[in-house]
Amino acid sequence: MVLSLVGATGLVGQVMVKVLEERNLPVSRFIPCASSRSVGREVMFQGKVHKLVSVEDALEASPDVVLFSAGSGASKKFAPLFAEKGSFVIDNSSAWRGDINVPLVVPEVNAHTITEHTKIIANPNCSTIQMVLALAPIHKAFGIRRLVIATYQSVTGTGVKAVQQLKNERAGIHGEMAYPHPIDLNCFPHGGTFLPNGYSSEEIKLVDETRKILDSPGIKITATVVRIPVIGGHSEAVNVELEKDFQLTDIRKMLNEAAGVVVEDNPEENIYPMPKFAEGRDEVFVGRLRRDPSVAYGLDMWIVADNLRKGAATNAVQIAQYLMDNISA
Repeated sequence: MVLSLVGATGLVGQVMVKVLEERNLPVSRFIPCASSRSVGREVMFQGKVHKLVSVEDALEASPDVVLFSAGSGASKKFAPLFAEKGSFVIDNSSAWRGDINVPLVVPEVNAHTITEHTKIIANPNCSTIQMVLALAPIHKAFGIRRLVIATYQSVTGTGVKAVQQLKNERAGIHGEMAYPHPIDLNCFPHGGTFLPNGYSSEEIKLVDETRKILDSPGIKITATVVRIPVIGGHSEAVNVELEKDFQLTDIRKMLNEAAGVVVEDNPEENIYPMPKFAEGRDEVFVGRLRRDPSVAYGLDMWIVADNLRKGAATNAVQIAQYLMDNISA
């Protein structure tokens, strides 16, 4: 398989390289791409040195699969051009997620939406991926009526600049700011840009993407996104109102059996998911499972995952693996 990675030098792109190596995908030729100012630089992949090329050069090579992690602008411009050449494009930006003709995929949940004709495939938002992976079996068994979500998101979700801001603040260094406020010893309810309705773009992504992936446009959803000073991953407090009654033992059983999910739910022994221990892992961790007595069929959950891995790079590589195994990419 000839594979190209657009955005190879970015935070997510670097993790994609690592995950590709870990999963040992049969890549016969690797074509890393970056912006014009990075062309000619070198990256390591599978023990070999590879020079960064321009996206135009990668396009000429007609790769089988292209992983995009270079922002919406680059994806909108180049993804259709690769698709016209017959490449499968797996895009990590928000450019294609809302397009009704583009599948929005978490492989464990809805890989069936990928066909040989879907040349552009969208990788969901990091917060959405971890949440729907935990919610999908519950929705299938009991039906979800409403979700109330609060996220507690790692600074890695904003990129290298935000991580550096946090490190600078902890070292007492006055440096470039990725956020409008200090992040260390602080948290603020701001993710993406604010919209006229008062919600942020990150909050609306959770609403729209969850409905699309679960193929359930009628689910009522509201969300609040909060940025916190951690690096390991994103955490989510999710209140779920179901369509019918359930037993917590059944919820735990289906989560324990769900691919990619690890249940850590023994609060009496101080066992519950935390981003500090999710960092570097591909699983989605679920805990603090309990009934919400304020509604008829209410459930509370705490969901944690490494947003750079399952929330981005790993999910994209899993899609590539699915293409190779099922679509002959």
